[in-house]
Amino acid sequence: MPEHIIKEEDAGGRLDAFLPSIIDTSRAQIQKMIKAGAITLNGETVRTNTLLEPGAVIFYPGAEAFALPVKTEPAPILNIVFEDDDLMVINKPAGLIVHRANERDVNPNVVDGILKLYPSIIEVGDDPSRPGIVHRLDKDVSGLMVIAKTQEAFEFLKEQFKERTIEKFYLALVYGDLPKDADTVTHQIARSRARGRMVARTGDQEGKEARTDYHVLERLKDTTYVRVQIHTGRTHQIRVHMFALGHSIVGDKLYKIKKMRVKPIVLDRIFLHASKLSFDLLNGERKTFELPVPPELEAILTTIR
Repeated sequence: MPEHIIKEEDAGGRLDAFLPSIIDTSRAQIQKMIKAGAITLNGETVRTNTLLEPGAVIFYPGAEAFALPVKTEPAPILNIVFEDDDLMVINKPAGLIVHRANERDVNPNVVDGILKLYPSIIEVGDDPSRPGIVHRLDKDVSGLMVIAKTQEAFEFLKEQFKERTIEKFYLALVYGDLPKDADTVTHQIARSRARGRMVARTGDQEGKEARTDYHVLERLKDTTYVRVQIHTGRTHQIRVHMFALGHSIVGDKLYKIKKMRVKPIVLDRIFLHASKLSFDLLNGERKTFELPVPPELEAILTTIR
C-alpha cells in the first residue's frame, strides 16, 4: 500500500482536500474511501475533515483502486463567433468544461471540440492537455473565449493577458442590494487548504493580487444586476470577490451565503456570463466581441422584473 509523509508546508489542511494533490481522482471518491476505511492516517481510520500534522503518514490504495470504467463521449460542436487563420472566438455554453481534469475524465469539453475541427492544434501551447487554451471559464459559466490556432497566436495572446491589455467583461446577478453604484474590489485571492476552495484575503494575509470592477446596471427585487470587469485572471475571481462583499452570485453553490433573508432563485447554473471580449489580432487590428446573456438567464431577469 503506497504511503505519503506530510511535510511542514502541507500541515493544517483537511485530509480530503489534500489527497487530490497526490492521488489522481476526485475529492468525492476520496471521501468515500476515507469513510470506508480504505485510506488511513498513521495506520488509523479517520474522518474526511481530519487536519494534517507534520510527519503524519497517509496510507492509501494503489492506483488500480481508483480506476474508472473507460467510456467515450462525442466531441461537442463549438459555437464559433469569429475565426481567422490564427485564432477563434467561441461562445461557450454553461455546463461544458474547457479541458479534462485528468486523463480519466470523459466529460465532453472545449478541447475535444477544438481538436475535432483542427487536429493540428494539439501542438499549440505549453500544456498538451490544454492545446490552444489561453484562458478559461468555469464549467457553469457561459460566454466568450478566445482560442489560439497557432503557436504564434498563442504567444501573442498570452502576452496580452500578461500585460492586461485584453479586456474581459461579464454580466452577473447577485443577491442583495450592492451598497455602491460602482466600485473596485482588490482583495487578494488564495486557495484555502481547510475549505478546498478559493478565499479572499485582506491586510497582510498571503494571496495573489486580484482586481475586479463592478458597475450596477439594474437594482431588482432582492438582487442586483451588474456588469463586471476583471483585470486579473484568478481562479473563481468574480465569485470570490462578490462572496467577500456578502453578495453571492445567483446559482453559485460553492460561494454562497448560508443564511440569506431572501428565497434562493432556482437555477441549475451560475448567473455569470462572459459578455464582452476585446483584444488585438496579429495584424494589429483591435477586435471587440459582445454577446447578450443566454435565454435561460434572460428568463430569470424577466421573471424578477
